[in-house]
Amino acid sequence: MPPKGTETPTTTMEDMDAQQIRARVAWLYFIGGLTQQEIADQLGLTRLRVNKTLGQLRTDGSVVVDIRLPMANCIELENKVKERYGLDEVCVIPTLPDDQENQRAIGDAAGGLLDTLLEDGMGLGVGWGKTLTAGLKRLTPRPLPDSWVTSVMGGLTRGSGSSTFEVATGYARAISAECWYLTAPLYFPSVESREALLAHHGIRETMRRARSVDVALVSCGDMTTRSLLVQTPTVSENLESLLAAGAVGDLLGVFLDAAGKPVDHPLHERVLSLTPEQLKSVKHSILASGGWYKVDIIRAILRGGYVKRLVTDENCATGLLQNEIQRDTKGK
Repeated sequence: MPPKGTETPTTTMEDMDAQQIRARVAWLYFIGGLTQQEIADQLGLTRLRVNKTLGQLRTDGSVVVDIRLPMANCIELENKVKERYGLDEVCVIPTLPDDQENQRAIGDAAGGLLDTLLEDGMGLGVGWGKTLTAGLKRLTPRPLPDSWVTSVMGGLTRGSGSSTFEVATGYARAISAECWYLTAPLYFPSVESREALLAHHGIRETMRRARSVDVALVSCGDMTTRSLLVQTPTVSENLESLLAAGAVGDLLGVFLDAAGKPVDHPLHERVLSLTPEQLKSVKHSILASGGWYKVDIIRAILRGGYVKRLVTDENCATGLLQNEIQRDTKGK
């Protein structure tokens, strides 16, 4: 037996594994909203062990407002994705089995990241979608009277609590800031109608503010019907030609190819939004999106260098690295 006060390598590894289990149980229960039985099934544990772990977490101070336990695999993925794509910051969360819950959790984490960046006097630009709506929960309500919030893209004619107007209003209320809206559709029926509306002083001023924000929080969409944008008549009618042009998804309503370049398509002449190229100049830009089905568009956005920060999930982060590795291998 080893002397008292010393540990064998095996014991150390066992302790590390135990900490990882504690961290995942805590995250899945308190953030992911899974039941004890669902956690037990996902992690291959007994329900009794999950129950015991949660009891320990509640009594030893590990779970307060935030979960204060590192998840080694997530941290490793964060570092690899950050290095691979030259990002300023990456946040990777455990993947939840339900797509909607996964997006909600990503938005929650993105809100926490945004909260650390906001200072009075900053301009905040936001897109729309359920992921960004979820970020409001983590934003600390506080008055930032010299700050302002603006939409960075036009809206849709229908919404469910996640439209451009609702998202922008939510963030503005959280920091008691003035809010500017792009009171126009994301896609115009013609180039002429778009140019005519841009002559309006209110729209022109909102676009000017969108181009001068200090922080931007955006999401993205893939090319399947999971995307609300693809469900709209304007995009669904053009879906075949967009795919033929090489589109793998959209950022701010602009469809990108696998290399991160906007595809050549007439729809882009009618879009009202901050362009991906203009997003590059924003000091603090955050892309909040995930899910295995979004790997292609997220990878395209990162290849294009449009954002400086990424919040995603484990499966998507793994896919981003795997695809890049395969691409590097093929290029040799």
